Amino acid sequence: MTLIQQLVKKEILDQEKATALEWEAKTSGKKEEELILEKHFLDEKSLFNLKSENLKIPLKEVAPDSVSLETMQLIPEETARFYKMVSLAKNGKTLQVGMVYPEDFKSQEALKFLARQQNFIYQVFLITPTNFNELLKQYRNLKGEVGTALEELSEETGKEKRPIKTEELERLAEEAPISKIVAVILRQALEGDASDIHIEPTKEKLRVRFRFLGVLHSSIILPLKIHPAVIARIKILSNLKIDETRVPQDGRFSSEINGKDIDFRVSTFPTALGEKVALRVLDPSIGFKKFEDLGLRGKNLQAVKDAVTKPYGLILVTGPTGSGKTTTLYSILQLLNKEGTNIVTLEDPIEYFLEGINQSQIKPEIGYEFSTGLRHILRQDPNVIMVGEIRDEETANLVTHAALTGHIVLSTLHTTNSAGVIPRLIDLGVKPYFIPSTLSVAVAQRLVRTLCPECKKKVKPDKETEELISKELKIKPPFDIFQPVGCKKCNQLGFAGRISLFEVLSMNKSLAAITMQEPSEAKIAAEAKKLGMVTMKQDGILKVLEGITTIEEVLRVAEEK
Repeated sequence: MTLIQQLVKKEILDQEKATALEWEAKTSGKKEEELILEKHFLDEKSLFNLKSENLKIPLKEVAPDSVSLETMQLIPEETARFYKMVSLAKNGKTLQVGMVYPEDFKSQEALKFLARQQNFIYQVFLITPTNFNELLKQYRNLKGEVGTALEELSEETGKEKRPIKTEELERLAEEAPISKIVAVILRQALEGDASDIHIEPTKEKLRVRFRFLGVLHSSIILPLKIHPAVIARIKILSNLKIDETRVPQDGRFSSEINGKDIDFRVSTFPTALGEKVALRVLDPSIGFKKFEDLGLRGKNLQAVKDAVTKPYGLILVTGPTGSGKTTTLYSILQLLNKEGTNIVTLEDPIEYFLEGINQSQIKPEIGYEFSTGLRHILRQDPNVIMVGEIRDEETANLVTHAALTGHIVLSTLHTTNSAGVIPRLIDLGVKPYFIPSTLSVAVAQRLVRTLCPECKKKVKPDKETEELISKELKIKPPFDIFQPVGCKKCNQLGFAGRISLFEVLSMNKSLAAITMQEPSEAKIAAEAKKLGMVTMKQDGILKVLEGITTIEEVLRVAEEK
């Protein structure tokens, strides 16, 4: 049954209009869909929902910036434009393809040919003409800005294959084409809410990947020959040595993008195929979180608030790299940042610049370590000290003594959970009898993705999940949980942003006794639970019941422990 006949059946068109429309479609060469939309018999979304029902092919709406340019290029632009089909996503050998006219025989044949040629299997989705046109702009993105720059660069350098001298490399890096390419990469990362940019040479190409919500996605593929110039451009911006490619270098720079001042923290790293660069995107407007927005709830929130309001004590935040420790420390610093308080920090590196706080960047290459800085900080008459990380025995002892002599000290430590903080301090040479009087709280944390509030779906948990929740929280069913769905606002991911799960251990008399006698992680954890500590898994499950995240996200990070 044709779409026009479907509209007659649903009484949207009468038979007379339908006959006229069929005749016009036959004589004009236009598609039925085009004519129905032109004459406003039905809106696009309703029409394509009807077409989806008719063809039994799911209708999909895809945000253009959720499709990487690498994926888009699997179907060449000319082919995409002619057959009205476009690549949407690739998972293993399966390519998701969006088609405006999946019923068209020629389009089907073209897709089969591409699949044989590139050795992929495909899954077809129906997309609207509007969505298709939006996706086509992604080709223009590459061809327009980056493509033009590459053509200019090609003319500039000629076709000679010869090593580029440092002076020439510096000149190329400063000129418009390379500057434009780097600017496009930075802007795309910011517009796509990426937290990191990875620029990596492979054997045949230069790959650019963005990290979004903790996961790396391929975005732009560039010719390998421009690799030295792109790296040189970033080094110039970061004030790094262009001619030093054998050892890692660290730097940072600021750039105004879309009217916002954005900081980029830069790390270069030598690999067998050339230098790799990682850039951390530091947007102050989203980097700073208010203390209340961290994700601390109930007992956890109260325990940290109590520690912050004490006149002295050690507040330690623990977790793996990328778990949000620095964000938590900065939020606490903002809470403590008052006119009558002198706050001094030692950081490696300084992620964000905080107004009213004295921040110092350590430089191990000239002997300025955390321990060196700490000895000098105490002469600066501080009320609050933040040390980026406790890495060695000297720093651990200096931090403990600073907390003991009337300072609030914030720092991070690498342990898997909050109960591991006490044994780790002892391993670092801190005397057990110092810990009860100095350690206020140990905060363990992990990041989980948060559900998109626009499209999350309330469901009943399966039996296994129901039993898990009941056992952990000591509550009886029924209760609801939520699942990701995917919509335009969240780029069809079902997730939008991240939040921390916490486990907060507060020092008290019974834990002090264990610390002095037999400070094993197991004994400390058991006693803390007995005293009512909310474990990370429990904190996560509470956030699941609130509709903030999913049970799968919670189990993924809780089981890392």
